[in-house]
Amino acid sequence: MAFLEKGFLGLIDWWRYLVVLSLMIAGIAIFSIPHGAAISLKTALGEADATRLDDVSYLMSLFESNLNLFYITLPFVGGLLFLWIGVKKVHRQNLVNLTTGRSRIDWSRVRFSFGFWTCIVALFVAIQLILAPETLVFNFQLKSFLILVVIAVIMVPIQTSFEEYLFRGYLMQGLGVLSKNRWFPLLFTSVVFGVMHISNPEVAKLGKVLLVYYIGTGFFLGIITLMDDGMELSLGFHAANNLISALLVTADWQVFQTYSVFKDVSEPTLFISIVPPLVLFPIATILYAKKYGWSDWRQRLTGSIELPK
Repeated sequence: MAFLEKGFLGLIDWWRYLVVLSLMIAGIAIFSIPHGAAISLKTALGEADATRLDDVSYLMSLFESNLNLFYITLPFVGGLLFLWIGVKKVHRQNLVNLTTGRSRIDWSRVRFSFGFWTCIVALFVAIQLILAPETLVFNFQLKSFLILVVIAVIMVPIQTSFEEYLFRGYLMQGLGVLSKNRWFPLLFTSVVFGVMHISNPEVAKLGKVLLVYYIGTGFFLGIITLMDDGMELSLGFHAANNLISALLVTADWQVFQTYSVFKDVSEPTLFISIVPPLVLFPIATILYAKKYGWSDWRQRLTGSIELPK
């Protein structure tokens, strides 16, 4: 059975989706309490300016880098946990059906996608080092980096998996149940995924045109999910994109500000919002298609959903 069709296997009353989304939001809120408590404590001690607490960049500066990474990724643990609980208990659906159209999760696809995009990220860092070495400052601090590795390897894949299971999994299947087609879930989840990042400091730095990158990323991940009949490739790609970036290169204007190997001190340009969705993602899609023998693009991306009998 195809991936989107598996959305019909569980209990699909409309109110169940509201319950699960409410549970997910509650999970995020509960796991946000430690960060909120820490901010409140700093404010009470006079170590934080209460008038600036709506400034994301300012909040990012309140804590040591590794602690800050833990705080900002912790809510995703609650979101993912409560989403999985809701899918299992409210929809009576299992994790495999939420993940893939195959009979079991294909971890080789996850590993390939992770490794492939890790190489691409590393390649671009190497190119930047060769062509513009003055834009990268060596930032390596062994003790802090080792702590970063532990936190990032555990927490970042949880953050990216939450986003994938929410957008490419739960919402895509749920909207497929609602619309009985494939194009609407792809369009809706891609746009909402992009707009969700509007509060990121990157957008504050470069402007809302950066949403082109985030929406383009949503379309790319949605397309490879539908074409490959499962989320494995998107899970691997998204984890590599965020994790390897957090470990290799970060900048003071990014949401992840870590003890990465390098700090990018260059002035950001719209290059980062245009080149990936218009050049890199199409190339990656073609390579995935060649490796996994994708065909019937029109039906897989825009066709109707065949209801289980």
